[in-house]
Amino acid sequence: MSLKAYVYLTIAALCWGGNAVAGKLAIGHISPMMLTFWRWAFAFMLIVAISVPQLKKDWPLLKQNWLLLMVLGVIGYTSFNAFLYTAVLYTTAINVAIEQAGIPVLIFIANFLLYRTRVSLAQIVGFAVTMLGIALTASHGDLMSLAQLTLNFGDALMMLAVVAYTVYTLLLRWRPPIHWKSLMALPALGALLASVPLLGWEMAAGDAIWPDASGWAIALWTSIFASLVAQILYVLGVDNIGPNRAGLFINLVPVFGTLLSVLLVGEDLQLFHVIALALALGGIAIAERGRPKVAA
Repeated sequence: MSLKAYVYLTIAALCWGGNAVAGKLAIGHISPMMLTFWRWAFAFMLIVAISVPQLKKDWPLLKQNWLLLMVLGVIGYTSFNAFLYTAVLYTTAINVAIEQAGIPVLIFIANFLLYRTRVSLAQIVGFAVTMLGIALTASHGDLMSLAQLTLNFGDALMMLAVVAYTVYTLLLRWRPPIHWKSLMALPALGALLASVPLLGWEMAAGDAIWPDASGWAIALWTSIFASLVAQILYVLGVDNIGPNRAGLFINLVPVFGTLLSVLLVGEDLQLFHVIALALALGGIAIAERGRPKVAA
């Protein structure tokens, strides 16, 4: 079961690594809120098209839990991606990818504070190593800038995205026992509805960019892989090994995101990026190998 979860979570991380790159490639082809709107419009239509029989079967539970499911979409889908797609306007896709490693750290802290989830010394060390990598990335290799509060605006926005996805992961604890198709449908609708006022705000500000051919392709790619495939596999991974251990695999997002950023966007790989990646991978290895015998 753990091996299957590892495969699910690794593929999800690959899709999310590609999402950061997609956001960077979207610049000039489709604006951030426009991309967020069309991503979830496509995703909602796709998931409903394949889920009608299952939605009918799960309707009693969906009706009882509709508010929670909609909130999952607003926080984990719309908020996270709106912050991410805006962040890449001000910072690199590599930075955005690496900073997502902060998600499992916050999940770990929140689970401990709220639910007293059992943790080991090795997990604490692993998360500390990961945090050092995030700090190195966010400060662009200059840790002293953190003390002076001179973070890049894009990196600060990405930190808000990290908080949003952490809250989403914690809320998954209360999801109803429904099929993954139903679990995707209502949050996708919530994400779509939440993206409408954001798009309206962007249009009112005169910053909206209607998608060209490349913009449509990027929106469709994110709707299929970053939205449906990644989210489904992440939920299955959480089901199999729990949120603490599943969250650790988000540390693989920097690896895939960095490689794709260099290959597809042509971004420069700096020494501090390499060090940060090593810290992220080291953190996940230490925490996973030294986890408590009974994981939450």
